[in-house]
Amino acid sequence: MSLLVTGGAGFIGSNFVLEWLSREQEPIVVLDKLTYAGNPENLASVHGDPRFTFVRGDIGDRPFVADLLQKHEVRAVLNFAAESHVDRSIHGPGEFIHTNVVGTFELLEAVRGYWSALEEPAKQAFRFLHVSTDEVYGSLGPEDPAFTEKHQFQPNSPYSASKAASDHLVRAYHHTYGLPVLTTNCSNNYGPFHFPEKLIPLMILNALNGKPLPVYGDGKNVRDWLYVTDHCSAIRRVLQAGRLGETYNVGGRNEMTNLEVVQKLCAILDELRPLEHGTSYWDQVHFVKDRPGHDRRYAIDASLIEHELGWLPAETFETGIRKTIEWYLAHPDWIQGVVSGAYREWVVKQYGA
Repeated sequence: MSLLVTGGAGFIGSNFVLEWLSREQEPIVVLDKLTYAGNPENLASVHGDPRFTFVRGDIGDRPFVADLLQKHEVRAVLNFAAESHVDRSIHGPGEFIHTNVVGTFELLEAVRGYWSALEEPAKQAFRFLHVSTDEVYGSLGPEDPAFTEKHQFQPNSPYSASKAASDHLVRAYHHTYGLPVLTTNCSNNYGPFHFPEKLIPLMILNALNGKPLPVYGDGKNVRDWLYVTDHCSAIRRVLQAGRLGETYNVGGRNEMTNLEVVQKLCAILDELRPLEHGTSYWDQVHFVKDRPGHDRRYAIDASLIEHELGWLPAETFETGIRKTIEWYLAHPDWIQGVVSGAYREWVVKQYGA
């Protein structure tokens, strides 16, 4: 038996695959379409490992996925596959609907057909784990309590709306067909292999290249930050012991403004890669026009997974951000491979020259 990890060449998916293979003997099959953020180099360290199989393909290709499930005798599907960048969804929402909604539907249909034909005890042991986001819950005011699993969905961008739709489909397949599903809704992830369009890797790369550090609006939008390997450990725990049909919020207990994140990042870079003449990377901060519909605050209440499954994050933001910066400093070849002409065109389009 094996795991099927969709979107396994992306940021969170690749970190999960590497963490799993460092701890477990069970084989993993990665299915990834290799769109702009899917990078097979993320998995270079396990190429050649007999427990690892990479397949390029689309979760929306139902016959292809059905064949893959049969061929590899899959006992669990972990769905990381998604278009995931809010800014890109504003410029081009169609891809997000196609991948996150239609793709999830086709994947669920392929999985339902496979699972229905399984014999016991394999049928009872099978799991479908859907990885989602706290952005489905919308935005919080400064004094509002953090999102719980019972919070009403109020998505405010095409991206978050498409993820909310996929969450609803997963829930419906459990209640209608009995498909053994689990869902996780995580806060903002950061760490190694993060595609440099998101806040933290963009700031690191721009800082090192002497470029402006673009901060939206007044920089006071609040996020809860979750180190990616903590997220991976939460997913492993939910897969192992989560209650069928349940949703688990996963957060890092690290609420802070975007400006505070950039300040901490610049301070560590000043220490690890100091600039000449004693200047600070903070001098490169440049405020830019806020994006449309920018949610003001996200906060995760992760007490359910903590109390029910005994999971807690291992990293503070201070330890996690230092590990992240050290990783980027140590991997210039990976950065060079990612920063393609298409990526530079996107950054110019979004943030200006």
